[in-house]
Amino acid sequence: MTDPMSRTILLLDIERFSDRDDVEQAYLRRMLYDLTDRALERAGIDETRRLRADRGDAVMELIDANASVTALLRVLLSEVPAELRAVNRMASRSAQMRLRGVLATGYVAVDEHDGWVGSDLNHACRLLDAALLRRALRERPDDFALCVSDALYAGVVRHDHPGIPAGDFRPVTVDSKNGSLKAWLHGPLPVGRDGRADRDHDHGDTGEVPGGSGDRPAPRPPAAPDGPGQAPAPGAHTTGTSITVQGGTFSGGVLGGNQYGGISGGHFSGDVSFGEHRGDGRGDGGRRDGRDGRGRGTDA
Repeated sequence: MTDPMSRTILLLDIERFSDRDDVEQAYLRRMLYDLTDRALERAGIDETRRLRADRGDAVMELIDANASVTALLRVLLSEVPAELRAVNRMASRSAQMRLRGVLATGYVAVDEHDGWVGSDLNHACRLLDAALLRRALRERPDDFALCVSDALYAGVVRHDHPGIPAGDFRPVTVDSKNGSLKAWLHGPLPVGRDGRADRDHDHGDTGEVPGGSGDRPAPRPPAAPDGPGQAPAPGAHTTGTSITVQGGTFSGGVLGGNQYGGISGGHFSGDVSFGEHRGDGRGDGGRRDGRDGRGRGTDA
């Protein structure tokens, strides 16, 4: 293994790659390689100053630390998004390419199998796979979402060089199995579950759909029912059955349990009716107020 050397680390990943068939994937890989080569060349980084590793749906570049990071950032912030827009505008849906990107710095060693080793590289990979970065790309109309490491922000971005506006970067915290990672996201923050900008935690929420790539939004939960008599009481859980309580009490019970609903472990008094939802909010399952349907008393 070589001695660890200071490198600039560039990672680019194709959104929804595994949702495509083999022909589409091969086409997207060619597009990714071409775009990466052009971006690095425009930044003045030729093939002699970088090493490349293939991740299938992503590309990893180890770049000579003496190469200009500011030049590379300018290309990533302006030319790469513009090129993606131009290509995708004329492409069919299956041929469109949207990218997540990470730019970081750190020490990386290369072993005898041409494998790359280094904790800084591991951190960059975890930023690339973070659910927060995935959500950021899903929620924005642009075709590119870029995140930079905290060290690169401190060393380059925060100084507000021409073409690299520091004010366009937002601090984020990504949870990983080795602890929280601080990074900086370019552009608007994704919206959290509470409807506010989510900058503090990754939450591990990828929005993954079984059988998909993990980049599509998760199915939305059913909308809350409208109309009188259909909204469940605070803290209650229902499974398709309407519940009406008139002047009664309920404590210690469990609602649900199967597709028809069920009740166990509680005390009920007053007028309680159960039934399937109707448009007028009334149930059709009979009364549970101590009388049967013909007004006669029943045993508890």
